[in-house]
Amino acid sequence: MSRTLRPDTSIERALLDDGARTVVGVDEVGKGAWAGPLVVGVAVLPVAAVVDGLDGALAGLRDSKTIAEPRREAMFAPVAAACAAWATGAATNRECDELGMSAAQRLAAARALDALRDTIDLDGAAAIVDGRWDFVGPLVDRVTTVVGGDARCASVSAAALLSKVVRDRSMRALADDLPHWSFASNKGYPCPRHRTALGAHGPSAAHRTSWSFVESVVPWFATGVRS
Repeated sequence: MSRTLRPDTSIERALLDDGARTVVGVDEVGKGAWAGPLVVGVAVLPVAAVVDGLDGALAGLRDSKTIAEPRREAMFAPVAAACAAWATGAATNRECDELGMSAAQRLAAARALDALRDTIDLDGAAAIVDGRWDFVGPLVDRVTTVVGGDARCASVSAAALLSKVVRDRSMRALADDLPHWSFASNKGYPCPRHRTALGAHGPSAAHRTSWSFVESVVPWFATGVRS
């Protein structure tokens, strides 16, 4: 049985020791979805938590993908309260279509960081970004990319959990008005039930209609004629 990784603050601590005034964890959710927004979360942990160790709600952080949805919901408010600051920014499905994913991801990150600046000074800050791609520079002075950051870095893990819950809630709200596509359960991601609904009903107003799934799953949509 593999041991579940517990994120720590070693990278955050090293950045503070190297002169960063603030360390911001950054992660995105929704990039691979067929519908709904792309959401970027940013989170700053208290310096005491970075230096002295995680406790309370922050000690329960894990890779958000390994945490069941009801548990993520239960963790949301305590983790948010334990952060020194946090925010999310989104790019809509239409913006994902119009701009392309790379530009939409940068836009969502810019919106998240702008919201964060309402509560915390980001001058001299460093960011830890989950993955291999820096989509926040030059909005933050220094950027470190970390593959598997959600599982390794506590600030990234906090950003991931908060952004995932925010997006999940938005998809459940969409499901009330757009019931055919089962957004409450699939959150806009590909799955057999979602594919079947697209074949029967076509894309909804929440879908990213420039994505390749439109041609492969609902080829009649482009012409308006069912085959």
